This record gives sequence, structure tokens and C-alpha cells, in this order.
Amino acid sequence: MKDSGIAAVPVSATAAGRASDHDGTDELTFRCRALAVDVGEPQRRIIEGLELEVLRRQFVCVLGESGVGKTTLLRVFGGLVPPASGSLLELNGRRVTGPPDGAVFVFQNYSASLLPWRTARRNVELGLEADMPAAARQTRAMTALDLVGLRDRADDYPWQLSGGMQQRVQIARALAIEPKLLLMDEPFGALDAMTRENLQTELRKIQRQLGATVIFITHDVDEAVYLADRLIVLKGKPASIGLDVMTELPAERDQVTTKELPRFLELRHMIYQAVRREGQ
Repeated sequence: MKDSGIAAVPVSATAAGRASDHDGTDELTFRCRALAVDVGEPQRRIIEGLELEVLRRQFVCVLGESGVGKTTLLRVFGGLVPPASGSLLELNGRRVTGPPDGAVFVFQNYSASLLPWRTARRNVELGLEADMPAAARQTRAMTALDLVGLRDRADDYPWQLSGGMQQRVQIARALAIEPKLLLMDEPFGALDAMTRENLQTELRKIQRQLGATVIFITHDVDEAVYLADRLIVLKGKPASIGLDVMTELPAERDQVTTKELPRFLELRHMIYQAVRREGQ
């Protein structure tokens, strides 16, 4: 097997040596070495010996059984949870000691993330207020709301929106900032099937336009395979990487034709089996 560039990680043969195929660059975003994470009191180790390198502009989906540590890992990457002593975690060559510049989170808890006294548009503008004039903020916010299908609800307050719409406002706020690193924890879980599929396709397009690195947590195997350049399955207690594979799907994707490709079906089976074995 070729060198995968990921030390001590069992990597699928399809991923070996292919970490930069999709964009022709070897620039790293994340580097983890011997990453361990302890939580709770008394402390309990939930992640141990995790070795990972993520290249700039990769779209990485992380899967695994409930409770394996996916969300905690995302919080560690975003500087919200400290790694255990002896761990190495770097972003763009610098140790992560707190929330890094240019990183934006989208969490499951959409209702807690929106300010109830602000309209949808004003919520989306929140991250732009420090350094952007009012007119430019409004234009950027309306563009982001248009991307998630809520332009006509720009003047509504969160309490006037359904749960799925509130989540779409949170996603629009993240996109409006044009982040270089997008950390997403099951962001489409509250959406209906059609809206979810539309946003999956839009997110792929926007990610490529922005040149952003995306780390995306999901339980949905089809969603993960459709979105990702790279798929990672966490395993064990404490968790480490059990499967790491490049999707090798076309950059341009369609909800019907992409999902009919033999490679999509192969990946779907591979990931489903990996997650199911770990759950058992």
C-alpha cells in the first residue's frame, strides 16, 4: 500500500496517497498526532491515539455510532474542548489553543444559536458587523438567505419560523462570513428531505467557491457519501480512526445521477458496513 500521509491509521487502499487529488495542493489545514480527549468528572477518555491530516479545501465527513465522540472531536478541532496532555493539534501550522480565526461552527441546536430579538436577516448579519458597512452586510445576508431558500422570510423573527427554517438561518449566517474552515454537526438533521437534498448540493457548490475546508458530522451514510471528498469512520472506546477513504466521486454532483454511480453504491456499502460493525 502507498503511504497515505496519515501515520498509524488504517486507511483504505482507495485513499492511499490520494489526499490532494481533488485540488492539486498539499497544504495542510489540520494535523493531529496522538490526539487524546478526556471528558467528565471523574475524567473519562473518549478519544485516544487519533492520527489525522486534513488538507485545505477537503470536504471531510465523519461518521460512527452514537456516543463514539464525533461531536467532541469537532469541538476539539474548533478549540472549544482542550485535548489531553501529550496531544498535538495544529491548524495551519499553529497549535490550537482556542477558537481559531476563520472557523465557523454550525451545531444541531439551532434555536439556541439565534437571537430572538433579531430578524432572520439581522441574525445572518451578526458575524459581519465588526468590519462591514451596513449596506454591504445587508447584501451579503440576503445572498446567503437566498442560498438557503429564505429570502422571502428575511424580516421574520425566529419565533415566526419553523425549526427547519431556523436551522437554515443558522447555516446562512455561517455562509455569509465566507469561512475558510466550516465545522458542522449534523446541520441538516431538522430539515425535510427535499430541503435537505437542496442544501447538500448548494453546500458542495459554496464550499468549492469559497475554497473552504469542511468537517461535517453526520449519521446519514447517503448524505456523507454524497457530500464528502473523504470519509472517516470512528471506532472503539476510546475512539480512533477505523476507516479513512477518499470518495473519488466527480466534483460536480447531482442527487440522482451521482447516487446511481457504481462508486457511490460501493462507498455506501463500505461505510454502512463499517458503522454497523462498530455499533455491534
